[in-house]
Amino acid sequence: MEVLKIKGGTPLKGHVKAAGAKNAITKLLVASLLSDKRCRFYNVPNIGDVEVTVALCQEIGSQITWDRSAGILDIVTKELKTSYVPQRFSGSNRIPILMIGALLGRTEEDIIVPTAGGCPIGKRSVDFHIEALQKLGAVIEYREMKKEGAYFAHAHHGLKGTDITLTYPSVGATENTILASVTARGCTVIRNAAMEPEIVDLILFLQKLGAIITLDVDRTIRIHGTRSFHEVEHTVVPDRIEAASWGMAAISSRGRVFVEGAQHLNMITFLNKIREVGGGFDVKSNGIEFYYDGPLQGGLHLETDVHPGFMTDWQQPFVVLLTQASGTSVVHETVYENRFGYTDTLRDMGADITVFRQCLGGKECRFASNSFYHSLIVKGVSSLAGRDISVPDLRAGFAYVMAATLATDTTTISGLPFLDRGYENLVSKLCQLGVDARRVEQEEPVIPSSPPLRKTERELVIV
Repeated sequence: MEVLKIKGGTPLKGHVKAAGAKNAITKLLVASLLSDKRCRFYNVPNIGDVEVTVALCQEIGSQITWDRSAGILDIVTKELKTSYVPQRFSGSNRIPILMIGALLGRTEEDIIVPTAGGCPIGKRSVDFHIEALQKLGAVIEYREMKKEGAYFAHAHHGLKGTDITLTYPSVGATENTILASVTARGCTVIRNAAMEPEIVDLILFLQKLGAIITLDVDRTIRIHGTRSFHEVEHTVVPDRIEAASWGMAAISSRGRVFVEGAQHLNMITFLNKIREVGGGFDVKSNGIEFYYDGPLQGGLHLETDVHPGFMTDWQQPFVVLLTQASGTSVVHETVYENRFGYTDTLRDMGADITVFRQCLGGKECRFASNSFYHSLIVKGVSSLAGRDISVPDLRAGFAYVMAATLATDTTTISGLPFLDRGYENLVSKLCQLGVDARRVEQEEPVIPSSPPLRKTERELVIV
């Protein structure tokens, strides 16, 4: 078993480049399936989720050339060799369900995709996806297959544009509806749509591809259906999650790191919270420099939300940052119901964190009447100690890496495939910032982290 060993206590200093966004390129590859034209992508990250998505596209007939070192990927799908996504892709990531929206306009055969996967941070219902696609004219049903179920979809009579209002601005449901609407007859209006930068990146790509598509400030997306497409060259937007992660790691360790590619516009809410806690940053023409600017001050309230709110994927490393800020702070998670399982390990390392079922501060969220631990109080300053820990999900994984850089001794981290899903060249970037980090083979298993605090009894949306 391969593990990551990190010796803490060294401020992070230097320069790193944010890779292309995982949450953008995986969706862009699926979007390329709408047409039979060649698409070339730049700034493609060499990460696990891209590997899985490439394999998925190749399974149905895509021809792909990927220069990993240059970050350039060419994809063309002249024809589909199948519309069946095998069960082995079930649970790999959340991409297979988007195949429905992308392929409805390309085949009259049944599209069969396995159930949704991804990190264990909350159940992922596809109800919002299905309801929207059905309004466009798709026929979708769930069937049991072998050990797991699958979704069967088709549009034998074609898709027709319509007016759709999403109950919740789900990222995945918005993407799926956009993909299906591109080849639908007439105009589709999507209201209460998600507006994340990765969705804007998808819209820009689709416009290059041939779609007539607009995004209004009131969360309304309008799409005029088309079957006329063009070849595309597109540069993937930098990963705002990775950029923020390195920024928080720099500030918490009392260091200074320039993150090339970090985009001010996509990080406004995050940067406000960095300033509130007393961290420093300077926006440059080609990135953002983050630095320790004196003692960090807690006493703030943080509430995750859909964009332009504070991103749920920024929450875990920010909690680690708050362990190094004097005073008491409150964090309220409103996007996922099962995202505080990682705090048990941080407490084992010495953090003072208490979790609550109630909505603490701000407004009540959709979890208010349920028994999910979705608020926490963190007190600083805490001295963290190294432990043998296992990564439960992608973003908790970086929180552990960040905590390990702050620890007084060595931390051994297992479960590295989770980190490999979303962080390109993690160990080499740590080393170039001065961290003593190395991947090694270890025979004995690392003691696992505590299980998630509570599993939900109700279905939630993919976001």
